[in-house]
Amino acid sequence: MAADPASAPDGFPVLRRGREADLPQVLALIQELAVYEKAPDAVTNTLAEMRRDGFGPRPIFGFFVLENAAQQLVGLALFYTAYSTWKGRMLYLEDLVITGAARRGGLGRVLFDAVVAEARATGAHRLKWQVLDWNAPAIGFYQKLGAQIETEWLNGNLDAAQLAAYAVGPAAQAVVAASTLHSF
Repeated sequence: MAADPASAPDGFPVLRRGREADLPQVLALIQELAVYEKAPDAVTNTLAEMRRDGFGPRPIFGFFVLENAAQQLVGLALFYTAYSTWKGRMLYLEDLVITGAARRGGLGRVLFDAVVAEARATGAHRLKWQVLDWNAPAIGFYQKLGAQIETEWLNGNLDAAQLAAYAVGPAAQAVVAASTLHSF
């Protein structure tokens, strides 16, 4: 989905696939989102990890960006393939971010459209994402696009410290250690 700069109206950011060189600005957008979501210290991801995970030998995520005429990223949609035991292949939209100054101009729709197109192109049977229950503007945005916002599912998480402290049984540890499939 290479964007042709001529296809964007004058002054409108250009949609394109993300590149490795974008990662510093991508991380800045992620940090901006964390501040908006009232978790400014929660981002522990690094550029090195993002380079490895997005552009290493086994990339596990992709992203689209919106770039303005000054070559600044004003929007990001980061996604990855996931699997549903009920539906099969799905695309998970991890973050859709429009920088504060560029909101309310239709840019979120441009990025969301790109992710839907990616889901279709990869044969996904579902597109899934999360939205905070207090983020009324985002909830309204997704509902306006026809999305269902679920309320019955609760999310479970183990953070890095909890993963490290978790007592993995010896059988599970042996199977994983003997496996060649450590990364997707």
